[in-house]
Amino acid sequence: MDEQFNADVLIEALPYLRRFSGKIIVIKYGGAAMINEGVRQSVIQDLILMQQVGMRPVLVHGGGPEIDRMLKKLNKESLFVEGLRYTDDETMEIVQMVLAGKVNKDLVELFSRMGGKAVGLCGSDGGLFMANRFRKNGQDLGLVGDIQSVNTELLRTLLDNGIIPVVASIALRNDEEGGFYNVNADTAAGALAIALKAEKLILLTDVPGVMEDKSDLETLIREMDVQMAKSLIKRGVIKAGMIPKVEGCLQALAKGVSAAHIVDGRSPHSLLVELFTDTGMGTMIR
Repeated sequence: MDEQFNADVLIEALPYLRRFSGKIIVIKYGGAAMINEGVRQSVIQDLILMQQVGMRPVLVHGGGPEIDRMLKKLNKESLFVEGLRYTDDETMEIVQMVLAGKVNKDLVELFSRMGGKAVGLCGSDGGLFMANRFRKNGQDLGLVGDIQSVNTELLRTLLDNGIIPVVASIALRNDEEGGFYNVNADTAAGALAIALKAEKLILLTDVPGVMEDKSDLETLIREMDVQMAKSLIKRGVIKAGMIPKVEGCLQALAKGVSAAHIVDGRSPHSLLVELFTDTGMGTMIR
């Protein structure tokens, strides 16, 4: 029975392996899904396997829980405006230190430990992300950036040489003052998927997907189109931190990415289940 089950799984995966071979898949990883070491190892295993079967994965990460932890140590309050972190000068220094200096390198080390090859980057590397100051519905968010341009040259060089890029969501300021902007990782992943002409954008997060009632798993929406997603935002079903996730997906879809997925990254190998099975396990937006 087990042997037959394993064979059936491989047969089910075969058409997806063929379809995605050679294709760029941008995966955003963040939230509470990053905290558990076992779950992190599962995600990295999935990415290494994806590369081994011919796909070209790019990992974009945030690090909200790690940033919150450091802010708490420094007795600094975390402030959010419509799901986005308000970032003053001091918070920007902490964001840069935590995302580019710790979380990014911890992930690269994990790739190495598990037999993969990865290189860690942020917006300043090769002029990857250039951003202007971002305001949410006219509200000031401090040093939060809206990505204006993406330079994919360095990423493509890494991908062509069998190396998985691991990208921290920090951008260079596109003004005379210079310095950095904090960028929402969901938004950064969407911008990167557009620039790389990715086949898919997958957001690994700490919820099962988009739900009509977040306390009832039975209300999980398996698939939706763009109009339904916009309607759910307008009705307030999609709110808070889910808004930038869905908006990042919608922007990517509008610019040529064929499908976007919001998947529970806390579930072991959820990435593979979403990519290589007929049923999937999160929310797909077409």
